[in-house]
Amino acid sequence: MRDVAIAAAKRAGEVAKTYFEQTTLERMTKDDKSFVTIADKEAETAIVACIRDAYPDHGIVGEEGTALNPDSPYQWIIDPIDGTTNFVNGIPIFGTSIALAERREVILGVVYNPVTDSLFVAEKGKGATYNGKPIHVSDQTGEKGLVTFGFGAGHDVRRDELFVSARSSFKSRRTLGSSAIELCYVARGGIEATIMQGLSSWDYAAGALIVTEAGGMVTEHSGAPWRIDSRHLIASNGITHESLKELVQG
Repeated sequence: MRDVAIAAAKRAGEVAKTYFEQTTLERMTKDDKSFVTIADKEAETAIVACIRDAYPDHGIVGEEGTALNPDSPYQWIIDPIDGTTNFVNGIPIFGTSIALAERREVILGVVYNPVTDSLFVAEKGKGATYNGKPIHVSDQTGEKGLVTFGFGAGHDVRRDELFVSARSSFKSRRTLGSSAIELCYVARGGIEATIMQGLSSWDYAAGALIVTEAGGMVTEHSGAPWRIDSRHLIASNGITHESLKELVQG
């Protein structure tokens, strides 16, 4: 399953690279006001074909409309290009996100940025890797750390308030535009924490597992364990988690 997920992510990455930095790439707007392009759709088709070839009975749900075998105990959760706004503007912070859940528990996560050739992989109970090497969250406190923010379309009511409030707990603040990549940066130790609100499972399912397998923490804003249907998440290196909870609950 791991090899299939990696192969599917890289196949989608090849599609994305073909269209990346094309100034004439058409941007269509979905009902939630987010962008979608032909690259998103072709990348999702490539992922689905790869998975179905290996596991025809497995379920697949994708951001661009794929919904297959919903009653299967195995469900692949895919986002062909997480960070489409970055992608269409030539900003290389985006990636393909593929997760596999068994009876609603995520057991495998792969995130791949084809521009930087960055591959993050985690399997339940087996740790996380970045380009084949084990990774672990940082040991920095918030006073020296970086927190990022990710909000789904229509869920930015507290964006500015949270961004300003975070000054009291974290040295640096950023909005990077790709939830999957931000979670992987937490896992790799480059970011200490991230706050996410109003997202869907394909945005974070793979990245959340990668964080936890790298020794970090992922919970709902309340501090309750994250679930596959959670829409509001906080993820951290563990050291900064209480600060995150105080921010989102304040």
